[in-house]
Amino acid sequence: MTETGNRLRKQLESPNFDPQNYVKQLSQQSDGDRDLQEHRQKIQNLADETAQNLKKNVYKNYRQFIETAKEISYLESEMYQLSHILTEQKSIMESITQALLSTDKDETSKEMQAAFPKETEDVKQRNLTSLLEKVEGGKNIMDIPGRHLVYNGDLSEFDVDHMSLIQKVHAFLMNDCLLIATWLANRRGTVKYKYNALYELDSFAVVNVKDNAPMKDMFKILMFPDSRIFQAENSKVKKEWLEILDETKKKKVTKDKHEKEEEIPTSPVRAEVSTNPFDEDDGEPAGTEESVDLSLDWIQELPEDLDVCIAQRDFEGAVDLLDKLNEYLKDQPTAIRQLRIEGATLLYIHKLCNIFFTSVLETAKEFKMDFARNTGCYSAFVVWSRSAMRMFVDAFSKQVFDSKESLSTAAECVKVAKEHCQQLTDIGLDLTFTLQSLLVKDIKAALQSYKDIIIEATKHRNSEEMWRRMNLMTPEAVAKVKEEMRSCGMGSFEQYTGEDCWVNLSYTIVAFTKQMMSFLEEGLKLYLPELHMVLLESLREIILVAVQHVDYSVRCEQDPEKKSFILQNASFLHDTVLPVVEKRFEEAVGKPAKQLQDLRKSTRPVRINPESTTSLV
Repeated sequence: MTETGNRLRKQLESPNFDPQNYVKQLSQQSDGDRDLQEHRQKIQNLADETAQNLKKNVYKNYRQFIETAKEISYLESEMYQLSHILTEQKSIMESITQALLSTDKDETSKEMQAAFPKETEDVKQRNLTSLLEKVEGGKNIMDIPGRHLVYNGDLSEFDVDHMSLIQKVHAFLMNDCLLIATWLANRRGTVKYKYNALYELDSFAVVNVKDNAPMKDMFKILMFPDSRIFQAENSKVKKEWLEILDETKKKKVTKDKHEKEEEIPTSPVRAEVSTNPFDEDDGEPAGTEESVDLSLDWIQELPEDLDVCIAQRDFEGAVDLLDKLNEYLKDQPTAIRQLRIEGATLLYIHKLCNIFFTSVLETAKEFKMDFARNTGCYSAFVVWSRSAMRMFVDAFSKQVFDSKESLSTAAECVKVAKEHCQQLTDIGLDLTFTLQSLLVKDIKAALQSYKDIIIEATKHRNSEEMWRRMNLMTPEAVAKVKEEMRSCGMGSFEQYTGEDCWVNLSYTIVAFTKQMMSFLEEGLKLYLPELHMVLLESLREIILVAVQHVDYSVRCEQDPEKKSFILQNASFLHDTVLPVVEKRFEEAVGKPAKQLQDLRKSTRPVRINPESTTSLV
């Protein structure tokens, strides 16, 4: 660089350099246009030289940097595999230990109970009594013999609809119930909480709520038809609540089952005698072992009478019938437990759909009988049905979509709702279009949300890609992967496996294929004509992430052997995965997937020039 160029560089690099003053002085000192052009050329030469130096600095140790990054990623992959193996070994050891200890578990438990029966029970009851002294309105809770404290802690309750904080609560889990007490902030003395609600363990179900920032560490309690959402202090406390709640509910079910089994042999009436309806006249009455007599005519006709009262809007009559039934049951020796929800969201939706659509069906039958000669009233019933459907979809969406269930669970729940809705066509009432139009917004949001999750997961796997063959370690693991790929429709996957435990494909490509096909199947279950382009574009975006990664890897890879392996993965992606996705979509929808066809044509396999780092299409 000339002395003039060095002087110009120093002037431009000066921290006090002012572009406006520089241009002003230059204009005043120049004799004309020619001087300005020459100075402009000097600045341009300096800019070009600077750009060249930057390029040299970037590419100076590029090869060494890439190799180092690959080795680091390889070590991370090896550590992950080692961690996975250690986890499996730990699981095996725990199962062996559990099996060895299971034979002594019952005897040890009986010995401990025999040695310290009163002390243990007294300690548990004293702990519960001391805690309940802090709860305003909780004095009667200890009236139940044998009730003791299992677990307790502070929780935050959130609104189910808007996910806004409602209040701070303290939960007391006992061996047969759950007590919720609200926090008294300004109260002095020993009383710190106020009684809010008490739930029997067999009257509610506990459902884990997936973390969705900033809403984390939450779980839901379902008490049909209502629900409450609580947030724990951290993930560890949440895990403890879920595990202890589940364990306590199981213990109560086992205890109740044993109590029933113990009552059967002590009964003065033999079980086989009770099958004869005429035997109750002989001998002594069954006493406390009698079950509730539901064979009375008015009880058998009660459901139909209730439906008639509801259809006629005679709610006072319906309440009178229920009061009559409750009075009858109070005098019976055995109580009837209310039907409750036990299990996950899918079971809840099954029961919700059964109740709603059965009620609509029965109401329609009664309406048809009452207004058989006045067909002009049928439009009023259709309007009522549509408004009822809106209320049903609101409750349905809160449980399925607002609780961030997985796409597979959402697809199964929508399928159940469609099947129940189809039953209404037996009476000439088709509300399928109404149901679909009300669900389309939530389904679209669910598809796009799950699409984003898959794209992020794919990008994360791509960032750790080492382009090495899969080593599945055991023949059983190979057989399992073959079966999974076969169920995905990849019939030609066999050609990428050999007699050993190696698969001639990258882990990233195999994982992407399984996740992609799972999304396709669940998306087709949720398919609606209004969502045709949404599903197509989602599939296209997901596939494009994998295709662009493979193309970039081919262009950047220097090793001929690895480049050949990458091309093999690209061939599998283009010749096997994309045609299966396209064919499955067209078979299910009945329309051509033009976007997928165009994508496959534009991403045909590449031919590589071994002497170059570029790909030729």
